[in-house]
Amino acid sequence: MSIVETNTPAGTTPATAVAPTARAVEGPAAPVPLLEVEGLRVSFAGREVVKGISFTAHAGRCLAIVGESGSGKSVTARTLVGLTGPGAQVEADRLELGPHDLTSLRERQWRRIRGKEVGFVLQDALVSLDQLRKVGHEVAEPLAVHKVGDRRSRAAKAIELLRAVGVPEPEVRAAQRPYELSGGLRQRALIASAIALDPPLVIADEPTTALDVTVGAQVLDLLAESKARGTSIILISHDLAVVARLADDVAVMQGGVLVEHGPVEEILQRPQHPYTQALLDAVPSEHTRGTRLVRPADGEEKPARTRRPIDRGRPLIEARHLVKAFRGPDGRDREVVRDVSFELFGGETLGIVGESGSGKTTTARIALALTAPTSGEVLLRGEPWSSLSPRQRRPERSRIGVVYQDPLSSFDPRWSVARILADALSRGPNPPESSREARSRSRALLEQVGLGAEHLNAAPLRLSGGQRQRVAIARALAPEPDLIVCDEPVSALDVSVQAQVLDLLTDLQDELGVTYLFISHDLGVIHHMCDRVLVMKDGEVVESGTADDVFERPQHPYTQQLLTALPRLETTR
Repeated sequence: MSIVETNTPAGTTPATAVAPTARAVEGPAAPVPLLEVEGLRVSFAGREVVKGISFTAHAGRCLAIVGESGSGKSVTARTLVGLTGPGAQVEADRLELGPHDLTSLRERQWRRIRGKEVGFVLQDALVSLDQLRKVGHEVAEPLAVHKVGDRRSRAAKAIELLRAVGVPEPEVRAAQRPYELSGGLRQRALIASAIALDPPLVIADEPTTALDVTVGAQVLDLLAESKARGTSIILISHDLAVVARLADDVAVMQGGVLVEHGPVEEILQRPQHPYTQALLDAVPSEHTRGTRLVRPADGEEKPARTRRPIDRGRPLIEARHLVKAFRGPDGRDREVVRDVSFELFGGETLGIVGESGSGKTTTARIALALTAPTSGEVLLRGEPWSSLSPRQRRPERSRIGVVYQDPLSSFDPRWSVARILADALSRGPNPPESSREARSRSRALLEQVGLGAEHLNAAPLRLSGGQRQRVAIARALAPEPDLIVCDEPVSALDVSVQAQVLDLLTDLQDELGVTYLFISHDLGVIHHMCDRVLVMKDGEVVESGTADDVFERPQHPYTQQLLTALPRLETTR
C-alpha cells in the first residue's frame, strides 16, 4: 500500500477536527436502491454486535464498509446473504433486496437467491472451499445449483471464469483440489464462483487480503468492470487503499455502530471521527519508514527508531543458487525456485516480495530447512545447514524461529499459552529447570510482546487475532534465535492491529538485535520494515537492492509493474 500525501487546501476542515457522532454526507440524487438496510440489529446469545445500522446499495456503485475485527462489518455482510449463523437474532426496520424481504426468508428461499441475485466472496478461501472437490467443480457449483447448462458447459465456464480472475494455467488448476493451490489462487477461485451467474449484487469480504498487488489489481479491475456494467458491490475491507480505488461511498464501523458515512473522498481525505483518523494513521508506507505506526496516547509525534548497527561481517545466513522443483498433476516437473541466492546479515531485515506462486514462501521454507532444495545450499553462519540431516540440524534448530501468517493453525488447540511457550523454551539452549521457572520465563516473554500474565492460561481460540500473533512472536523468541522468518505475519490483521505488531517487531529488533527474513505481498509493509528487498517472479530474483532503491528507482519491468498496480491512498493527513 502506498500513501500519497497532499496539502490541505485553505478553508477546508482540519484533519484533527472531531465529530462526536456519525455523519452522512448527501450526494446527488440516486436511483431506487437495490438493497435497503434500516435499523439492522444482530445479536448472539443476547449480546448485540450490530446496533441499528442503516445504509443503501445502488446499481453501479460500490459501498465499502471498513473497521477492525469485532466492529460488526463481517457479521453485517453475512446477514445480507442469510449466513449469520445458528443462534443469531436478526431484526431490522427494513432489510430488502429488490422485491425480497430478507427478514422473512427460509433457508430454501435463501438458496434460490444466493449466487443468482447476490454473490458472496469470503475472506478465508481455504475454509470456504471443499478440500475434497476439484477447484473446477467448486467454481461451477452456482451453475449446477441453479441448473444452468450441462456438465460439459459448466466445466468450460469454470475454466473461463478462472482465466478471467487471473488464474494461470486454468485448465490445470481446475483439475486440482484447493489444498494444492496457494492462498492467492484459492481466493481467486472463490471470486470466480461468486460472479459465475453475474448477480446484480456482489458482497466481497476482504477479497484482496490474500492476494499480491498485481493479482489484487486484476481482481479490483474485475469488480470495477462489474460495477461499470451496473453491478452493485458491497466491499468489506481493512485496506484503505483498496477502498480508495474501488468505492464510491464508505461506512466506518466501530463496536457495531456506523461512526462515519459518506463519499469516499470525504471520509479518506477529511475524516472527522477519531477512529477513522487512527485507521489512516496506522497505514504502513514509504512515508512511515523509520518511525512507529501507532501514535502515542498523549497525542505526541511518533518517535523515530533507534537502530542497532547491522553486522556486516560474515552473513548470518547465505543461500547459494537454490533450485526447487515439484511435480504437478500432469506429471511435469516445475521449478518453483530458480537459482536464488542472497545474504542476510545480523540485525538486518531482508524482505522478499512477489506474486502468489513466485517462490517466496518456498525460498523461506528452504532457508528454514523445512524443505530440501533440489540443488544449491543454505549456510548458517558459514556452516552447512540445508545439507544436514534432521538429526544433525536439531542442536542448531533453535537458532531460527518462524512466525506464520495464521498462528492459530500452528498452535495445538488443546494447549494453553503457558504450555505453548514452555514447549518453545524447552527447545532453546537454556531450557528451564522447573515448571515454576518455565512459567516465570513465559510470563516475561508475554510482557516482552505486550501481553499480561492473565493470558498464560488462555487457549489460543479465546484470543483475538492480534493477541495470537503476539503469542506466536513470543514463541519464536523463546529459544533465543538469531533469525526469525516472518511469512506474511500481518496480512490477516486489521490495519491498527497490524501497526501494533509491526511496531513490536521493530522494537524487538532495536532491543535484541534479532534478524528478520520478511515475506509479504504488501509493498507498503515491506518498504516500512525492510533494509533490503528481493523481488521474485516465477521462481527467480529479478531485482534486489535497498528498499529505497527498489521502490523509488525500480529497474526491472516487473518491479515497475508491481508499483504501478499498487493501490494508492491519497490523504490530506
